[in-house]
Amino acid sequence: MKERTLTIIKPDAMKKDVAGEIISRWLQAGFQIKAMKLVRLDLKAAEGFYAVHQERPFFKSLTQFMSSGPCLVAVLEGEDAIRRNRELMGATDPAQAAEGTLRRLYGSTVQNNAVHGSDGPATAAFEIAYFFNALEIVG
Repeated sequence: MKERTLTIIKPDAMKKDVAGEIISRWLQAGFQIKAMKLVRLDLKAAEGFYAVHQERPFFKSLTQFMSSGPCLVAVLEGEDAIRRNRELMGATDPAQAAEGTLRRLYGSTVQNNAVHGSDGPATAAFEIAYFFNALEIVG
């Protein structure tokens, strides 16, 4: 089933200047990019995006990290896009991620793990709408 997912190239990967390599991997995996933009989240926007984690002990450090520099956000479309993008990203902890996955290649810690991806259809719908309006998504 064709579906859409939101993905983010996080500030650590942007600072390492590997966005081009990550985008290339999305395309090689057969995803279509339906929307993309560079953003700089302020703390309030990061807190809104990660509100589901507000009671978790890592919430403050995560939102500070996500507002520490530019991010590239994108909507990917493809067959089983959510699952496939999560496989491409690898485990949250780069040290536990499979060889060749984005987090293994470009991440350094559980928080500074290079990329984010939606974890399910409801999350994808919320996350896509958080960053993009209907006019910004092609097709």
